[in-house]
Amino acid sequence: MNLFGPLMRAAVLGGAMLVAGVVPALAGPAEIGALEKYLGTWNGKGQLSGSQTQPVSCKMALSSGNGGKLNYTGRCSLGGAQLSVTGTIAYSDANKRYEAVMNSGIGGFRGVAVGQKRGDQIVFDLKQRADDNEGNDISIASTVVLSGGNSLKVEFHATFNDTGDKVDANIPFTKA
Repeated sequence: MNLFGPLMRAAVLGGAMLVAGVVPALAGPAEIGALEKYLGTWNGKGQLSGSQTQPVSCKMALSSGNGGKLNYTGRCSLGGAQLSVTGTIAYSDANKRYEAVMNSGIGGFRGVAVGQKRGDQIVFDLKQRADDNEGNDISIASTVVLSGGNSLKVEFHATFNDTGDKVDANIPFTKA
């Protein structure tokens, strides 16, 4: 079975969900400081694997926003396709956590991920079930790890629920 088309759509949807941004919030100085370390441009390269292996190349720019938020724009290329996402990253004092909200041009998708501080890392986890543009039912699990102010890593796992086929990606980023 050639899954390149569905794998691409799953990766694009998952990538959009992974490169998440956050809900507006009012954060204390420590939480804002933890986010400000990630301002700048980030480049990532990794592999998408499934029935076929494809290289993935990404670029993300993070800038200061209002109310202690980071705004970002991102673009990934894989197998000749382009994915763009936008969003914000912030800390919610009310919920005592980081919260990520992302917007994508892929079917108007908007996703939310919860982030927790773990040592020098902020780890965002997202689990969601969604349909791709061709109606395939996909379960997606993704993790974004901001680490030490100098690295960012995205892990993505998708399962096509009707067939059991899987797609995985691991994309480490470095500050440009």
